[in-house]
Amino acid sequence: MEEMEGLYFVGKREDVMEARRVFTTVNDRDVLIIYHEGEFYAMDSYCYHAAGKLQDGDIEECGGKMCIICPNHKYKIALVGGESLYKATDPTERQPVPRWYSKGVKQRTHRVVESNGDVYVRLSEEPGWIESDFFQGEKGKVERAKAEAAEKKKR
Repeated sequence: MEEMEGLYFVGKREDVMEARRVFTTVNDRDVLIIYHEGEFYAMDSYCYHAAGKLQDGDIEECGGKMCIICPNHKYKIALVGGESLYKATDPTERQPVPRWYSKGVKQRTHRVVESNGDVYVRLSEEPGWIESDFFQGEKGKVERAKAEAAEKKKR
């Protein structure tokens, strides 16, 4: 993959727009670039929970945020920031009403840059551990393979 000052070429803008989802590997990191409603997004391509392939997930609005829904277990991950959201009721309320809650940032997101009709990704430099980091390492790759085999058996 071609690198330019920390930016990695993904493809021509029109091609990425047409594809809507592009999977690429940058410095041994598997990244999903998404084009949705006029915007580009990038994040680790495997769900932080159990390595579901996010490129197969639907995109929906959840709690005022655009989220990709993991096809395996329906986890909802914000396209901006990687926050995991869920809907629940507070049983201590007299009349519980479903509300959106956050589990915090679970999925590492990356920056997409457009220049002269080309699309590039800049990997996150956010310090610390984010749960999706696990499926990018060696142990995570083994777990990904196990998860993929289990999903194939289900079908």
